Formats: sequence, C-alpha cells, structure tokens
Amino acid sequence: MSAIQNIFRLYAPEYLKLYGDSMPQTHRRTISAIRQCRDGSFGANVFRCASCGNIHITQCSCGNRHCPTCQNDKAQQWLLKQMKNLLPCSYFLITFTVPDELRPFIRSNQSAAYSAMFSAASASLKTLAQDQRFIGAEKTGFTGILHTWGRQLQYHPHIHFIVPGGGLSSDDGDKWLPSRPDFFIRVEPLSIIYRAKFRDAMKQAGLFHSIDPSVFSKDWVVHSKAVGDGRASLKYLAPYVFRVAISNARIVSCDNHQVVFRYRKSGSNRLRSMTLDAMEFIRRFLQHVLPHGFMKIRHYGLLSSNSSTPIEKLHELISVVCKVVKLIVEPLLPKPNPVVCNLCGHSMRRAGFISARMLDTG
Repeated sequence: MSAIQNIFRLYAPEYLKLYGDSMPQTHRRTISAIRQCRDGSFGANVFRCASCGNIHITQCSCGNRHCPTCQNDKAQQWLLKQMKNLLPCSYFLITFTVPDELRPFIRSNQSAAYSAMFSAASASLKTLAQDQRFIGAEKTGFTGILHTWGRQLQYHPHIHFIVPGGGLSSDDGDKWLPSRPDFFIRVEPLSIIYRAKFRDAMKQAGLFHSIDPSVFSKDWVVHSKAVGDGRASLKYLAPYVFRVAISNARIVSCDNHQVVFRYRKSGSNRLRSMTLDAMEFIRRFLQHVLPHGFMKIRHYGLLSSNSSTPIEKLHELISVVCKVVKLIVEPLLPKPNPVVCNLCGHSMRRAGFISARMLDTG
C-alpha cells in the first residue's frame, strides 16, 4: 500500500463526515479511487511466463489521474512520445503565473479560469511571435501544461509552455524562421498581453465582477528560460504531468492524525519537513483535483494533432541534421517496464483478466 493511499484509508472517512455534503463529486470519486486502488476492486490481470509457465496475478490500478500510484507509467509514455517529436532547434520553457490575490477566485471557478489561463497565454505567445521585432512567424507551435501546486501543497496555479524557438514564415509557410538560441520574445509585453486577454475572457464568461479590479493593475509574472534542445524541460516536466501535488516518496510518516512530508524551498537543495493535520493534508491534496474532463496538457499550432504541417516536414525545414539529433535523443528515451517472472526473470505476457466479482468469489 502506498503512503498516500494509507493516508486516505485512515483519514478519508473522517474527512467525508466533516465536508462530504459540500464536496465536489470529483473529490468524492478521487477519494474512492485512491482508497480502492490495487485492492481487487477493479479486477486483476493474469500474466504467464513464456519461459517457465509461471502464472502471476496483479490487481488492477484505479486509473484515476489524481492517484500518484497509477501515474508513473503514463508519465514515461508521455515523455517517450514528446522526445520523439522534439524539433532540431532551440527550446524555451515559458511559465505564466497569476497574482496571489487571484488564486481564491480561480480555485472557486476552476473550469472557466483554467481555460482562460490557457487561451490568454497561448494567444499572447502567438501574437508576439508574429511580431517582426522578435520572430515574425505566422505559424508557431508549443505545448502547455497546467500545474496547480507549490512545494508545500499550497494552491499555486500556473502554466508551463515548452516552446520551440521559431516558426514558419507568413508568405508560403515553407521557410523556418528561427529565434535566437538564448532569446524567444520579451516577457514584459508578453505579461501585459496575457493579463489583458485573461481579463477579457473573464468578462466574456460573466465573472469579471467577482474579481478585485486591483489585480489588473499589478504586474503578472511571466518567466522565460532557454533550455537548449528541449530534453531538459521535458525531463523536468514529465514527472509532474501525471501527478498531482505530491509523490509517495515525499511522505515521511502518517500517524497520530498528522502527516509529515519533505519539500525543498525554491532555490535551495536542502530538504525540509512539514507537518500537517491529516484533515488539512487531504484538503490541500484535493484542491488540486481538476474538473471532470479538463485537459491539463494542450498542444497548439504546429504541434497540435490537426496541424497541416507534419513533424517530418518541420525537421526538413529546420535542419539537415535532424537525423543526428534523433540518434542523440533515442538512447535517452525511457524504456518500458515489463512484468517479469519472479522465478526465472523472463518477461511475462498478459494472458487474461479476472473481474472483481470473480476475485470476491474465488
């Protein structure tokens, strides 16, 4: 049993008694999924070793995207796919944040506010990338990933964009216009446009009246960092893509109605410990549960699934050394973790499925 699953099994019943009447349904589903993960409630897979014939039965995971136990393999698969799609050019990691005063409003209006953050940030990037003072590209592409947590589980919504340094020309779209290796666009005008577009989105959603107008007179922080060929940013983000707030490895203990976990302050490598009441830990964890069906990873422009320009074509336009880049990247790709036989060590193949009802009667 994982540490977080143990916390939910011990203390979630009390949490439900205290706050169940006012709790979003997504929170209820997440609690239920984590508590039942790999306990037989979702059935079991049967594996057979082709070498010695040994049978191995593994209980199925809940599959909930907020269950940390289930997400590691998905993160590896995502990293594998993104690594293969890397372009042979400079990359940038651009992060869009919101003022602290706006966080309570966003937490209460997550679907509308998160969507507005995505649309405002992506439109701002496109607008300035088209500016001749920077790149002058009509077509660009990038990937956005929503994060909502800080290192101490506090609510801190922000979006990371992994951005290739350049775009296609505006005339025939048959020419790659590169950015400087160390500079994409200026963050000062980017933050101003982002703030204005978020404000407009809130007006269209009919929520502008619920926001303190003073937040729109503050500076909104946008950070841009050159990250070389993109592998560094992907490896940094991949573990967070399919995990919410905290990993099992960071939990130190959970007893006496308290949860102790490790964290690092920004800019420091020294491990620190934080102790929270179990109810507060669950509250902080659940505030990062996303609205039902909300997409936290979004691909735009040239990197979207409906782009008219194939990745292979972009490779050709950008550089003749794309094959060399591919050879460099492929050895660094994560390898799948096969189920191996505990008797002879050979890989096992899935041979069947046992339903939860059959497990109960067996």
